[in-house]
Amino acid sequence: MKSSVILRTFVATFALALALAPSALAQDTSANTPTAGAHAAVAAGQKTKLKGVVVSRAADSFVVQDASGAQTTVVLNDRTSVKAKGGFLSGGKSYALAAITRGLTLEVEGTGDSSGSLVADKVRFNDSDLRTARTLEANIVPVENRVGTAENRIGEAEQNAQRMSGQVDELAAVANAAQGGAAAAQDTADRAVQGVQVANDRINTLDDYTPEKSIQINFRPRSSVLTTDAKASLDQVADYAKSAKGFLIEVTGYAYESRDKNVNRQLSQQRAESVVRYLVENHNIPLRRILTPFGYGAMNPIADNATREGRTENRRAEVRVLVNRGITGTPGDGTKISAATNPQ
Repeated sequence: MKSSVILRTFVATFALALALAPSALAQDTSANTPTAGAHAAVAAGQKTKLKGVVVSRAADSFVVQDASGAQTTVVLNDRTSVKAKGGFLSGGKSYALAAITRGLTLEVEGTGDSSGSLVADKVRFNDSDLRTARTLEANIVPVENRVGTAENRIGEAEQNAQRMSGQVDELAAVANAAQGGAAAAQDTADRAVQGVQVANDRINTLDDYTPEKSIQINFRPRSSVLTTDAKASLDQVADYAKSAKGFLIEVTGYAYESRDKNVNRQLSQQRAESVVRYLVENHNIPLRRILTPFGYGAMNPIADNATREGRTENRRAEVRVLVNRGITGTPGDGTKISAATNPQ
């Protein structure tokens, strides 16, 4: 008799907590709404030019905040022109869409769409601002694309509340059962709480990219031409990336052929760009899925450069497939697809 009273009290308390959950979510959402940095909408069909700083980045869009604090969503597509500002007689260097990263000061020209976003025709910035933004991003988060919005998170929380509400009915049925049903009801409640925790963990990892697959390919001295073995390894990377959800590809190049830093830096950049060109031209990997390739020159050696074997290892490009944990729900094992290719 005493156990039945305790169980009924537990069920009533659990149901009351569920009833209050939606209002608590609403209060939290209201409390977290910023008073500054309000989102600005662009009228459909309106030609607009913006200047500001990128405050967040997604795969196909970013948010720019102007000097007044207003924030505007900018949508990118295959027709968007991304360039650095040139000199008096120079048109400026073209960049991939992935070059746009948080902290970058830029100018955007485009047309408003039906959702109030600005569809970008042109994006322009200074090379010096790009270098500054890359340095800032490297010290904060290794990967620039963000996934998920506040609406997605609230929606998942509401779905969790509905699932828990259904479990309250199960607890009520258990309460009408025998005295031994109290243990079963407690176990059901524990599993419900565990399910909420799992959902919250996925929400918290929406901005977390983890390396799923990585390879190292090597080059002949003073060359940025891909070998047959290197192409075979890149074919495996492309096949894996096409089957992954929410992936990005990071490519970095290295060179150790000269004592001149600029020579090494230029050669390492060419090696990284050779990898990107092969993936795009031979496997149709979208440019928005490839982070801006970067050449580190003679930095970050992985072997002793005083030996022939060490120099062979150091003439390389590294390719990593980054997968969003919030989408896949997996921690990522960081395993390599294949051993490094080492042309002599």
